[in-house]
Amino acid sequence: MGHPHSLKLERVRSRMREKGIDVLLSFKPENSFYLSGFNPILYSHPVVAIVPLEGEPVLLLHALRDDHARSSSWVRDIRLYGAWSTKVTLGPHWQEALTRILGDLGHGAGQVGIEESFVSIQRLRELQHALPQAQFQDVSKLLDEARMIKTAPEIADARIAAGITEVGMLSAVEGLAAGGSERDICLASMAAMNRYWADNFPDVEVADFGSLEGGVLNGLWTWALTGDRQFLNTDVPTQRKPVSGELVSLLIWSNANGIHGENERTVAVGEVPASHRKAIDTILRVREDAGAWLRPGVPIPELFQAAKSSLERQGYGKCIPGRIGHGIGLGAHEALSLDARSPYTLTPGMLITFEPNLRIAGVCGTQISDTVLITDTGSEFLTTSHPGYLHVAAQAA
Repeated sequence: MGHPHSLKLERVRSRMREKGIDVLLSFKPENSFYLSGFNPILYSHPVVAIVPLEGEPVLLLHALRDDHARSSSWVRDIRLYGAWSTKVTLGPHWQEALTRILGDLGHGAGQVGIEESFVSIQRLRELQHALPQAQFQDVSKLLDEARMIKTAPEIADARIAAGITEVGMLSAVEGLAAGGSERDICLASMAAMNRYWADNFPDVEVADFGSLEGGVLNGLWTWALTGDRQFLNTDVPTQRKPVSGELVSLLIWSNANGIHGENERTVAVGEVPASHRKAIDTILRVREDAGAWLRPGVPIPELFQAAKSSLERQGYGKCIPGRIGHGIGLGAHEALSLDARSPYTLTPGMLITFEPNLRIAGVCGTQISDTVLITDTGSEFLTTSHPGYLHVAAQAA
């Protein structure tokens, strides 16, 4: 078996051959990382992964990122633009440097792949000006599909990320049981995850992918949403404390070397109304019914239909969710969607979230999500903490 980096490149190149693409240019942070192993944290200057159909890939970046890139990227050919100290560059701007690189590679003309779902109109115009002889093709779907099947190192990182969420969930439930506010719960959970990461994984980074204007050094996050605030999904935690008779959503995301994990639970506080208990019991039954379809070879619409049919049998036909999960990996929400229209089939190496849910307007919501690996013979839940009906006693006022 080849090196994981070689496997990823060949996966991309096989799709490039099918589309007649001579060279691929990746600007999107998750994709440029996928093709180079380099995350500068802050993307204030473009990082461009250049993948020719033949030969070694090239990584183009601003000179101030040079030392960081050489310490972490597996791409050997790193080229620079801009000005920084005594660094030797190909010119002051990335456009000039890119033109020179593609000229050296013999791809100044021909079919050039770009991510149309990410590249701005301004950047497209810059590319068209820099490469007037090129014909551009969209490679957004190509890269999305390549990323759907994880390599062995990515799966190993997913296990670490999932393990971190387990620690966070245990702490979040403890904080909820102690009567803490949303903010108290989240702070305790994130502190526990960070301590666990620091103590056990000295060589693992938990940075997420930044933007042009900000970086994300730490991707270990917890949300706690109490009562009606469940419907806000990922709002900033407040000082509100849970009260007896309501449900609380605990939502935890983590990251290990770029690969994400997700662990989400719905907790009943004290004695909840029958409508709330029924909603949770229903979604637990749906998870059991549809979970039997989590195996390779199952078309995703059939998995969705299993969840839909289970909800309908239990009297919730008007509350069908738009999807029951999504792909996860370098993106917390990757392109793969577990819905009725998906063209994809569950395949070994896919990493997904499994999260059938109920949102009953004016009543309550449920959110139970696990990170799941599709294996050769079935599936493996990487997150397993607090299965079943989750309940904590209400604290005295």
